[in-house]
Amino acid sequence: MQQLLDPEEERVFEAERPPGSRAHGEGSFAPGQVLVLACGAIAREVLAVIRLNGWTNVTVRCLPAKLHSRPERIAPTVDARLTELRGRYEHVLVAYGDCGTGGALDNVLSRHGVERLPGDHCYGFLTGNTAWEELHDAEPATFYLTDFLARHFDAIVIRGLGLDRHPELLPQYFGNYRRLLYLAQTDDSGLRARARAAAERLGLAYEERRTGYGDLVPSLTRFVEGAPVA
Repeated sequence: MQQLLDPEEERVFEAERPPGSRAHGEGSFAPGQVLVLACGAIAREVLAVIRLNGWTNVTVRCLPAKLHSRPERIAPTVDARLTELRGRYEHVLVAYGDCGTGGALDNVLSRHGVERLPGDHCYGFLTGNTAWEELHDAEPATFYLTDFLARHFDAIVIRGLGLDRHPELLPQYFGNYRRLLYLAQTDDSGLRARARAAAERLGLAYEERRTGYGDLVPSLTRFVEGAPVA
């Protein structure tokens, strides 16, 4: 089976694994053990919620955040991972939204009998899907950052879009945006400074909203404590 985690992401994930949770690749099926198969872009947030609740029966495994650059690869990658892990856990939650798959991810999850987080993307469930829709309707010309995107802005946006080599392309990518809205999961002055610098780099007005973990908390709580995810 093809390895689905980058070596660096594997090391980071294992270093942040909460006490009491099982490591990647450990063990076999046991009643009450649950799996969260998460996008690497929300790994810190998933692990933080697990720590806050003291859950010891939860295993977290992560797929590379860079899959979001190729959303057509998300559904087949999740499919392969779920096939590999079939029968090892009593319950499985896939910690993704639709994430640009156009329903392909839901088709995969339906075949496996597995749930995912509610909503279309991480902006929604980290903000709270209803709250995010209101923000979006108020100003559709918004570029969003989460803690993850603020932390990795240069790698994902500047170098990822080739703007370090071709800065003249910036108006083509961002000319129709009016503001950058930083959806902050934590109160981190370093990330806030990075988000402000990102807005300046893109020539956008800067706004910030403290979201915490939004709908991620009730969704994970319902899943881990036995009720279905809505």
